[in-house]
Amino acid sequence: MDTPKGVNVVGSKWVFRAKKDAVGKVVRYKARLVVQGFSQVPGVDYFNTFAPVAQLASIRTVLVFATAENLETGQIDIKGAYLNRELTADEVIYMCQPPGYTEGTLVCQLYKTLYGLKQSRRRWYQKLVGIMTDMRFLRCEVDQAVFYRRDEGKGILIIILVHVDNCSIVASSQPLINRFKITIEKHVEITDMGDLHWILGIEVRRIREEQRILLSQRSYIDSILQCYGLDNLKPISTPMDPNVKLMSAQSPMTTDDITKMRDVPYHEAVGSLMYASLGTQPDITFAVQTLSCFATNPSLAHWEAVKRVFHYLKGTKELWLSFGRRKVDLEGYTDADGSMMEDRRAISRYTFIIYGGVVSWSAK
Repeated sequence: MDTPKGVNVVGSKWVFRAKKDAVGKVVRYKARLVVQGFSQVPGVDYFNTFAPVAQLASIRTVLVFATAENLETGQIDIKGAYLNRELTADEVIYMCQPPGYTEGTLVCQLYKTLYGLKQSRRRWYQKLVGIMTDMRFLRCEVDQAVFYRRDEGKGILIIILVHVDNCSIVASSQPLINRFKITIEKHVEITDMGDLHWILGIEVRRIREEQRILLSQRSYIDSILQCYGLDNLKPISTPMDPNVKLMSAQSPMTTDDITKMRDVPYHEAVGSLMYASLGTQPDITFAVQTLSCFATNPSLAHWEAVKRVFHYLKGTKELWLSFGRRKVDLEGYTDADGSMMEDRRAISRYTFIIYGGVVSWSAK
């Protein structure tokens, strides 16, 4: 259609990606048309955008419960998840023609959500909630991206962990998982990923005869080491040097010092470490929290401390977060340092343990 007068027209682009498995092998190549959502106008092109995803603590807890109770697991990937929802009548969005398919000054009016739209994630989550409700699932009160259905009289229990288009399944029997896959396929197109071995960059290894489960991010750690050119580092035994005190006074003050740090990827490196600490590396959580305090104006001393954490990960990447062989009871530990930092703010920490392994932790 011709471009209407006085409307905002958002851009579009093609995104090409190689999707990899747990060992880093390319399993398929993907091409996707996406909307340049940064050009959308708030209150005109979109309104609310929030949509929950399963928390990593919830994922670990459910996997540990499945191991302790000897439950079955499975996984599906929903194809083109964001393409399964229509826009509302209030959302009238015009998009430029896709690159390579332009004709005159025509524009496209969107009737369905596309990847890149600000509201796509929220619209997909609303669609998914409707599907799960039709399938008689309930939502977890503390994590809105965890759905479950339970019938104690029939011995039925099935839990679905949703992270955008990835659904991890835990159930009391394999036929329940198969039935769920068949039913949800009536609503959306899916890819059956089989048993659960890989979730959000975390490798899952289950040893049924020992009732144990192991989690690792070794592939992710290898990728970030390579990304920052640190894959030849020598391993060390601690993530921080106890004899070195990091302070804001070490931050650059002169133009020359600021120039030296201009091309140092401090923010990106700390962000990469943060996902490792949230996933399977609780031992670096305090170090990452400390280093993130200097993100606004880091110095070479702070950067050396970041590289030390990478040194530590180089030597510990083959250590797995392990659960099993111990009691299933929940144990919690918490502590605060009594405002010993230079800004006089206390660092509070907590750890929760189930089945002999840590499922939730924090340092703030």
